[in-house]
Amino acid sequence: MIKKMNFCAGIVRLVLCLAPVFAQQMADPEFDTSVDNPAYKKDGPRVMFDEAHHNFHTTDGRYKPFVDLFMNDGYNVIRNRQSFGKTRLSGFKILVIADALGAEEDDDEGADQSAFNDDEITAVADWVKGGGALLLIADHAPFGGAATNLANRFGVDMSKGYTFDPQNSVAGSPTLLIFSRENKLLAIHPITEGRNENERVKLVRSFTGQSLKGPEGSVDILKLSDSATDSPTYEAATSTPAAGRAQVIAFKFGKGRVVVHGEAAMLSAQISGAEKRTMGMNTPGNDNRQYALNLMHWLSGILK
Repeated sequence: MIKKMNFCAGIVRLVLCLAPVFAQQMADPEFDTSVDNPAYKKDGPRVMFDEAHHNFHTTDGRYKPFVDLFMNDGYNVIRNRQSFGKTRLSGFKILVIADALGAEEDDDEGADQSAFNDDEITAVADWVKGGGALLLIADHAPFGGAATNLANRFGVDMSKGYTFDPQNSVAGSPTLLIFSRENKLLAIHPITEGRNENERVKLVRSFTGQSLKGPEGSVDILKLSDSATDSPTYEAATSTPAAGRAQVIAFKFGKGRVVVHGEAAMLSAQISGAEKRTMGMNTPGNDNRQYALNLMHWLSGILK
């Protein structure tokens, strides 16, 4: 009897240990990253994908589908494990920073502190002014705090919390936002229009993020409605209006271009749980995949 009880207890402990693993989000290995007509047949733009700042999303992790998609579109993606500097950035056309952190893990003390030092921020700003293109992705807390100093250098304000909009979201999930031509929250812009009718984006979904306010002249690609609100935490009892803000903005900066995302999963393709719940480009009913391709086409200059 004792042996049987010990065996059962061991099974219970094993199940409890494995539960977080099964629930953990991971890249969807079945997501189709093929591109029928690549934008670049050869000598595609060099893309630096940052992995030097405790990034939550990496080239061989949750953002692998993102990276594979653009490599199949002809881009030359190279992961970065060094601090940003003039020499390091030289020769690259696009810099992608996805959910950098001020500490190793998102629940560590200091995770919401700046992930970048002043010299790095200056180097990136100067590089963009000279013709580089930056895709800065900073999710809900603590990621907004870690990226806010870099964002501020480009005139972008980050709420650093969580954005809710029950009127323009998936039923029962007020942070899973919907931006469409129908609800007029999807901007008319080269990123949403593409090169032809087949690339025209009609609906983009996000999966819990923060809000942004761009500099003068910026375009709210994913605009927040008048009913949207911001809260410092997901469970916070208080909130502030997020009207006039956005979840994605785009603008030109000197000779370069900048797109800032307040939500990261929309550019991923993830699954979680035994049911393989989808999140990102692989979620049915959205145009996130085409949106992602158009986004990179605008940053690289294919779309004017």
